[in-house]
Amino acid sequence: KRINTQLLYFIPRDNIVQHAECKRKTVLEFAPETQQADEYRTLAEKIEKNQNFSIPDPLSWDELEMLMEKY
Repeated sequence: KRINTQLLYFIPRDNIVQHAECKRKTVLEFAPETQQADEYRTLAEKIEKNQNFSIPDPLSWDELEMLMEKY
């Protein structure tokens, strides 16, 4: 809320990402049938369907440091 933006989707990270990187491919190229590939497809769909546009308000360095310490 503070920065006037939203989280569209959370992507869990799977080891398949590193395997694809080692082959210099995206997960969708390397392992299109995996759950991780499905996560990226879902993100793309969320981005495409998003209608809640905003310009984020930047945090000051002090605010950013406080958030980093908290989380």
